[in-house]
Amino acid sequence: MRTPDHLFFGTAGIPNSTPKPSTLNGLKRIHELGLSAMEIEFVRGVKMSEGTAHEVYNTAKDLGILLTVHAPYYINLLSSESDKVEASIKRIIDSARMGYLAGAWSVVFHSGYYGNLPSSECIKKVRNSIKVIINKLIDEGIEIWVRPEVMGGLAEFGSIDEILAVTEGIEYSLPCIDFAHIYARSRGKVNNYEEFKKILEQVENKLGTEAVKNSHIHLSGMEYGNRGEVKHLNLTESRINYQEIIKVIKDFKVSGVLISESPNLEVDALLMLNAYTNA
Repeated sequence: MRTPDHLFFGTAGIPNSTPKPSTLNGLKRIHELGLSAMEIEFVRGVKMSEGTAHEVYNTAKDLGILLTVHAPYYINLLSSESDKVEASIKRIIDSARMGYLAGAWSVVFHSGYYGNLPSSECIKKVRNSIKVIINKLIDEGIEIWVRPEVMGGLAEFGSIDEILAVTEGIEYSLPCIDFAHIYARSRGKVNNYEEFKKILEQVENKLGTEAVKNSHIHLSGMEYGNRGEVKHLNLTESRINYQEIIKVIKDFKVSGVLISESPNLEVDALLMLNAYTNA
């Protein structure tokens, strides 16, 4: 499994300014903007043909763009109904399969909701599902990083501690670190250099330096309430201290991908790239 040798900057989906929006045109627009990554959004289903996936693979390779994939939103590995868990596992595998054909390096997903389960039980269940997913992908010869995401809502499984516990010791699995979700989950308390630094120190201490060199990071502005995440905002419309996040990322020499999930997508991706260049 390859490890990127630097940090790629991109958007969660096709840039807003893409003429005739499509994944292929999105890649061309990413390149025109001076960005270097794009997350393919399968959030409402894996709706890409194998033919298109091959075209995407060739185009991204020609343009030097790093691809990632976001699996569908309707996933709950913690459902009390076994058929829903099986369907969730299938959606992640389907996303990984198509992403791999398209040349994606990493697939990210939301694990689900606590319901009435304690955190410890949730960790066991999600770990078991990830092992099933990775074993299936290995059997099919598919090499792609499988990444549960740190989540922003307090009803959602996925604190930084939980996601590190879920991925620890599982080959081909690492976290997706979403700093906006961490900020929302802490209800604004994690919002300075030292606090952001602690996050990457946790990753390094729990999973090793290679995990920092192989990072899949999301960032955006964020509105939060008593239960955590409310909605994504543009960076300049939020109180999130994104400049300090960027500084920590640069100081830790993070490589991998940094994806903008702000509503304005490429505007904030370029803002992040500029902040990183000047940090």
